[in-house]
Amino acid sequence: MASKKTPKGKSGFFGVRQKPSGNWGVEFSDTGRRWWIGTYPSAHEAARAYDVAVWCAERPRSHLNFPEIETRAEAEMLVPQGINMKEITTKKKKTKKPSVVVSAGETDEEAMARFARGHPEYVQAELEYY
Repeated sequence: MASKKTPKGKSGFFGVRQKPSGNWGVEFSDTGRRWWIGTYPSAHEAARAYDVAVWCAERPRSHLNFPEIETRAEAEMLVPQGINMKEITTKKKKTKKPSVVVSAGETDEEAMARFARGHPEYVQAELEYY
């Protein structure tokens, strides 16, 4: 059966990409979370590991690289070293403190008073700090 092409890489398999070391890495996304499956010496082995992750997540068979595999147990047998799913955590974006923009013709004191009216929680936090 012909392998499926992915827009990300040239492996020809879903979730498989070549690492600079020459090994093949497997990554899997499920319900807004990203998982690192591991690295494998060939794209074919990596694609088999990806399929095990698809079976574990109970995703549709259309997401498989090898849809001819009928069961999860059969897919796991084809990956002798198994898989080790580790969640990839992304850095949380820090919320920025609103900045004070001084308009033309406005004094610093007027701008700070406008900021204090719009953001009393920052004024309170500053008072508690000092």
